[in-house]
Amino acid sequence: MCGIVGYVGPGEGVDIVLEGLRRLEYRGYDSAGVAVLDGDSIKVRRCKGKLQALRDLLKQSPIQGNPAIGHTRWATHGVPSQDNAHPHQVGECVLVHNGIVENFLELREYLYAQGRRFSSQTDTELISHLVDMNLEHDDLLHAVAKALARVKGSFALAVLSTRAPGQIVVARRESPLVVGLAQGETFVASDIPAILGFSNHVVVMEDNEIGVVTRDGYEGFTLPGLTKKQKTVTVVNMTPAMAEKEGYKHFMLKEIFEQPQAISDTLRGRMDFDKGDVVLSESDEDAGLLQGVERVHLMACGTSLHAAMVGKILITKLAHVPVEVHTASDFDPDMVFAAPGDLFVAISQSGETIDTLKSLKAVQAKGGRTMGICNVVASSIARQVDTVMYTRAGPEVSVASTKAFTAQLAALFLLAVGLGRRRGALDLDGGRRMLNMLATVPGLVSRCLAGSDKIREIAHNYMKYKDFLYLGRGLMYPVALEGALKLKEISYVHAEGYSAGEMKHGPIALIDPAFPTVMVVPNGPWYRRTASNLEEVRARDGLVIAVVSEGNRDLGAMTDEVIEVPDVDPLLAPFVATIPLQLFAYHVADLRGTDVDQPRNLAKSVTVE
Repeated sequence: MCGIVGYVGPGEGVDIVLEGLRRLEYRGYDSAGVAVLDGDSIKVRRCKGKLQALRDLLKQSPIQGNPAIGHTRWATHGVPSQDNAHPHQVGECVLVHNGIVENFLELREYLYAQGRRFSSQTDTELISHLVDMNLEHDDLLHAVAKALARVKGSFALAVLSTRAPGQIVVARRESPLVVGLAQGETFVASDIPAILGFSNHVVVMEDNEIGVVTRDGYEGFTLPGLTKKQKTVTVVNMTPAMAEKEGYKHFMLKEIFEQPQAISDTLRGRMDFDKGDVVLSESDEDAGLLQGVERVHLMACGTSLHAAMVGKILITKLAHVPVEVHTASDFDPDMVFAAPGDLFVAISQSGETIDTLKSLKAVQAKGGRTMGICNVVASSIARQVDTVMYTRAGPEVSVASTKAFTAQLAALFLLAVGLGRRRGALDLDGGRRMLNMLATVPGLVSRCLAGSDKIREIAHNYMKYKDFLYLGRGLMYPVALEGALKLKEISYVHAEGYSAGEMKHGPIALIDPAFPTVMVVPNGPWYRRTASNLEEVRARDGLVIAVVSEGNRDLGAMTDEVIEVPDVDPLLAPFVATIPLQLFAYHVADLRGTDVDQPRNLAKSVTVE
């Protein structure tokens, strides 16, 4: 969860940037750095570790200048180190970057053929080289725009150059960036809290936007094409608690919209496209964790249990290894016959879920090999397991989990690829293909979020119904369970999730015009059979809300409402199908006036039995 801060104005740039970075420390990071323009030269200071290490470095080797940019990095391509820390300088260009360059290998080969050589392992350095090449013939704005035309993936950028004194060029795609305006000075940040106190007049950059920041303000343009944009200035009158919501009505809605970033942060630094493999643990090596694994046990509760059910299918298909899913609250170690080749994975957002923690300890008492997938650093489960994979989704305040769920799906997908590679079930090309697919997920989720307004209209039409049935098959069955859970958690509306094939074994008796059914029917191996179940619902005058792949025209006549999601490989379908169900639950609850973030009788982390 990297942080970006920039400043142009009469103040001391380094001090202001460091203060902004301090306010972003909650995002987590492993290295930090700053860069300034000092006359006709660029000065950079960066180091591994926390901001205090950077402050100590600056005391030993101070720099001054303006404009200034700074960054806190959580490792993506390349381990935490001084060389991999941002800002990255190449020639007359220095920049900081949040995001993932999906075509990293292609760009590296191209730049190497152009005679370029690299001083880091990062994808960010490639962008610096592209900009520096373009500066031979273009001004900074055009140089950055041309560079980004070659980049596939997500980015938030802040760029300085000796060729453009007094300017910071910024750009955004699928990674947040805001500009703060004040009298005679301008600020850049990846999150509003970084600039509160300096400025309360904010311009929020949109996807595929590039712009020029000077002390006189901000000018924005489209990417590509550089057509000038008309920007709206928002006056931010926030207390610190309100600032955390960033203008969203509820934390839950904010966290739903944070999912592209949460997934990106979970993937960051873990995908080795050269080897078609993954780095799973928080240490530099997996320490043999996945060697010799012959069976996997996934232990979880609630939303994490639904993620585990998706993970079972992913691991089975990609690694060709049997998987058992255990409801941690019912876990009986005497019923699990563990062997040396078994791996037990505890999944928990908080890392404090008591049932999951107790299951974990019971397994370890029998000598079981353990791994944790959780979101909170240094939590109980993280400390208990042999090794941990953090989802890096950031603080999740709302009781109903959203971004933690999709981040767990991303972590489980990585685990499936890692096991597949080590067991030989995935060859080099297969591993690369899976990682390339996975790298597209943040962008796909962003597309799904764009449908929020339409889903609110649907929610308005269905907010007064008292019962819902959610149906899906295969990978869509746990998605249906999660969709039903979200609706009942926050709106207090009764909802049941079922495998679509099981509907005719009982639940079909409930179908009538007062009992809507939410069908999750994306393209894939389960499509035809689920569509047949949909026809059975319609034949009994049931109302149907269908989640389908874009372009589906077959089901329109049989449904009352259709929500389209991107048409993706079936293994990615849980990511895109989950989003509209989260939004539907949120909007129903909001329209019904419930306490969305703190629903009755529920706690964020279940720490007692």
